[in-house]
Amino acid sequence: MKRTNISVFIPHKGCPHRCSFCDQRSISGAAHAPTPQEVSELLEGQAQHLSDIGMTAEIAFFGGSFTAIPRDYMVSLLECAGSAVEKYPQVYSGIRCSTRPDCIDEETVSLLKKYGMTAVELGAQSMSGEVLVANERGHSPEDVRRAAKLIRESGISLGLQMMTGLYKDSEDAVRFTCREFIAMNPDTVRIYPTVILKGTRLGELYESGEYCSFGFEQTVDLCAELLREFTNAGIKVIRMGLHASKDVERDMLGGVYHPAFREIVESRLFLRDAENMLSRLPQGEYTLYTDPKNISRLTGQKRGNIAALSERGYSVKVKPCAGEYIRAELA
Repeated sequence: MKRTNISVFIPHKGCPHRCSFCDQRSISGAAHAPTPQEVSELLEGQAQHLSDIGMTAEIAFFGGSFTAIPRDYMVSLLECAGSAVEKYPQVYSGIRCSTRPDCIDEETVSLLKKYGMTAVELGAQSMSGEVLVANERGHSPEDVRRAAKLIRESGISLGLQMMTGLYKDSEDAVRFTCREFIAMNPDTVRIYPTVILKGTRLGELYESGEYCSFGFEQTVDLCAELLREFTNAGIKVIRMGLHASKDVERDMLGGVYHPAFREIVESRLFLRDAENMLSRLPQGEYTLYTDPKNISRLTGQKRGNIAALSERGYSVKVKPCAGEYIRAELA
């Protein structure tokens, strides 16, 4: 059975900081903090639809710092979500939220567990102290480690979110964050290349010329490396890049954004692996076989991978072969 999220956005509400990159109005497409009644109506309305199409869902509180909102409001939302899970167990498989690492303590974790929270994602963004300070995050790398440990020990699934290309960031700092994440053994990771938005501190730094984020190709290569590292460590990368959004496209000044960013990154991994395989073979014409689900990844957007291999002296055709990753044969 397919799974999805029913996302409830709570923009800015409860967040004790305005980080350099943050404009949740554009990122989430929402400016209104929903009432408990609105949440209940949303979940009630979606239950039958999900059942009809054979899908299950987690109820996801995203967009703000869920555990930092007023406690009465947080509990009222949890009660709505918990009631929906209890009423429609065949549809709603659990509850997840995102929050700041410095807004997690033992009492909060116990409360989340009481109401059936199944996953908590920490917006760590970086494990470099310098990067966190430069981007006005207001928490330390140690806060991330402490919060992650509390969540894992509670039995709640742990997710970590990171960004690339922040102010004062470097490729080495991103790789360090990756290693630190792996050491914390999360169940899931999200990777967000920085998008520079109007009305943010990063926007001001960018327009003044003081800050320039990573370039697109640099980011694709780096995120392909991250995807490989997390996958090899058995950690599922559940998101790469922001969701497609007209608000982001309207307010974007710079940085890296593409509605098909993950597909581009996965395609880059296929290109690197195909290059590595073919480099051990004489230049010439080859047929590359891969599983049907990987055809577009191996071919690349607008046949970009085919063109890149051609420039290296390898004329290739891509054909399907069930269960194959990449196999080359002389044409």
